[in-house]
Amino acid sequence: MTTAIIPDFGVDIPPGISYLDLRERAEAACNTVKLLEEQGLDVTPDEADNTVASILATTYAEDPDKTSKKVSNTKLTTLTPASIVQTQLILKEFSHLVATNAAEIRNLVTNKLVLETENADPRIRMRALELLGKISDVGLFAERKEVTITHQNTTELQEKLRTKLEKLKNLKKNVEGVYEVVDTEDIEDAEIVEADE
Repeated sequence: MTTAIIPDFGVDIPPGISYLDLRERAEAACNTVKLLEEQGLDVTPDEADNTVASILATTYAEDPDKTSKKVSNTKLTTLTPASIVQTQLILKEFSHLVATNAAEIRNLVTNKLVLETENADPRIRMRALELLGKISDVGLFAERKEVTITHQNTTELQEKLRTKLEKLKNLKKNVEGVYEVVDTEDIEDAEIVEADE
């Protein structure tokens, strides 16, 4: 049975993307391989396919961007369908392991801190309890700030402003250059004289 494959031409690449990530490229190629497998293609991997897949996965783990740029469409076409499937399986498992390992590490650290709360040294016990309290789920030592808003009516605000303006009006600069309060009667009777500095 013959399979007719019709390519899509003129597919736009979004701006800002100069290359596809190796995971996306391997998944797209693997989807094509699966369609061909339904038509009878044998994708049983041999030792060479496993080696190629492990090398690709290892280099991707070391530097995802560099590896994704190197494995272009042209280089991908040189791989066997079995090595493409193996690469995609390894990369898929690798991404699941990262998420699983993060959760496992979080549990491990929490469990180790719980064990350290029984330590003979009081400094270690206190530090372990402090770190346990800082875990986001617990949030015991999370810094919180309170903001108090005092609402005042317009009359109260106007009175406060008048009081402050009166105080500013009653300030006079003395010889040392420091402002001091003077009586308002003295200000009303005094003449304004520019001081020589």
